[in-house]
Amino acid sequence: MMNSTSASPAAPISVSGDGTDARRNSKRPKYSRFTQQELPACKPILTPQWVISIFTLVGIIFVPIGVAALLASHDVVEIVDRYETDCIPGNDKIGHIQNPTTNKTCIRVLTVPKDMDKPVYVYYQLDNFYQNHRRYVKSRNDQQLRDKNKANETSGCDPEKTTANGVPIVPCGLIAWSLFNDTYNFTLNNGKALTVNKKDISWKSDRNHKFGSDVFPKNFQNGALIGGGKLNPKIPLSEQEDLIVWMRTAALPTFRKLYGRIEVDLKENDTITVVLENNYNTYTFGGKKKLVLSTTSWLGGKNDFLGIAYLSIGGVCFFLATLFTVVYFLKPR
Repeated sequence: MMNSTSASPAAPISVSGDGTDARRNSKRPKYSRFTQQELPACKPILTPQWVISIFTLVGIIFVPIGVAALLASHDVVEIVDRYETDCIPGNDKIGHIQNPTTNKTCIRVLTVPKDMDKPVYVYYQLDNFYQNHRRYVKSRNDQQLRDKNKANETSGCDPEKTTANGVPIVPCGLIAWSLFNDTYNFTLNNGKALTVNKKDISWKSDRNHKFGSDVFPKNFQNGALIGGGKLNPKIPLSEQEDLIVWMRTAALPTFRKLYGRIEVDLKENDTITVVLENNYNTYTFGGKKKLVLSTTSWLGGKNDFLGIAYLSIGGVCFFLATLFTVVYFLKPR
């Protein structure tokens, strides 16, 4: 009798009922509407009516803004006087400006073209002066400017970091060394002196956080080659606002920096006599110097670019809206 042997089934594979192991080995991210990009979305269809309406709306908004900006700019009264060429006698300009014994006093007469309401801001403008040069911008030490205990810290100040005897310079660096040092004194035609207020001409954040109230100039401009103005060693850096204004470097080679404010009204046709000291050397690099007296508007100083830009964009939008309207009526979809 033959034994009948039935085939036994294979042992079943143990699989977790909830598929946890399979999910653990999968690289598929956990499902969410965000990762699967299933969130509600707005997909506007740009019909001709929509396009024409958008261009018209932009034009309606931009053109009035441009007109207002231009009117505000035209309300600003400016007096600009370039003086570096007229304040040097003879042809040897570099020799004259570098000679400490020559008389550098120069008298300029300005006429007020329109009424100038106070305050009247006094700026000096330099052309062809690259304060944005990489080596120039880096030639300073911010720790030294803030903390009196870091007076010996002159890293980064090359080539104006120490004197010939190796004593640290405070403030060190090319920016401070080249401090602008022309001076201006103003007198009205009636003989009244116009006082220039030099208080709060710098940024408050610079005075409070970048220049220490207990840091005083030391060994500044004591070398053989004098770069610019000198500093009072008895006044802390946080109160030497001409220096603070100068050390906020400009991004472009033509720039203006605030010298002070005249806090009286100037009337049309008033004559202002300016007695200036032409000390700053811009002749070795072909620079220009200008004295600027200016009022301000709600938009700031005189600048037509912003108004022209808004008007241009608004005008282009109106043109495109008109063009699309004509095309839409001639060849409707």
